[in-house]
Amino acid sequence: MKLIAGLGNPGRRYAGTRHNVGFDVIDVLAERHGVSWESAPADALLGRWRAAGVLLVKPLTFMNLSGHAVGELLRYFKIELPDLLVVVDEVQLELGRLRARPNGTAGGHNGLRSLIEQLGSEQFARLRLGVGRGDARRDLADHVLAQFDASERETVTAMITRGADAVESFVADGIEAVMNRFNGESSKPE
Repeated sequence: MKLIAGLGNPGRRYAGTRHNVGFDVIDVLAERHGVSWESAPADALLGRWRAAGVLLVKPLTFMNLSGHAVGELLRYFKIELPDLLVVVDEVQLELGRLRARPNGTAGGHNGLRSLIEQLGSEQFARLRLGVGRGDARRDLADHVLAQFDASERETVTAMITRGADAVESFVADGIEAVMNRFNGESSKPE
């Protein structure tokens, strides 16, 4: 069994923000595979993609405490770290780029920091979706909690679709296949 956790913040206020692209990827996967949401034995929404043996998860703990819900679910379902993929936003990547890694540091991302603290390890795969840094004079928290501009919408939609494709690749073939196929390409329309 694998667990795919898309990180974000719960509630309508945060829907469509840069910080919630992890949730958006999970939503696309749920729609593609006819997954419905149910309550979980942790503070999260859980969907069972039965044909693939995958749990789709959206923690409801807010971004900075995501590790609590994901850690509880890993322990409850007895899922090992190599079978975890975390999908998050990344301000250090230009809008539309994807970057997958088999492990690594939090890189300043509070959601990943929470996961590392709760799991006691950096040894889990992550898929970062580029949301760009924006104006360096703007507060970073304001930037990631803001909606995308209308001019960015086409790129964002393509990136979320590619993010879902990358998760399907992880489920079928593992993180190395995702890295080979999705790292370095942009989702920006030509």
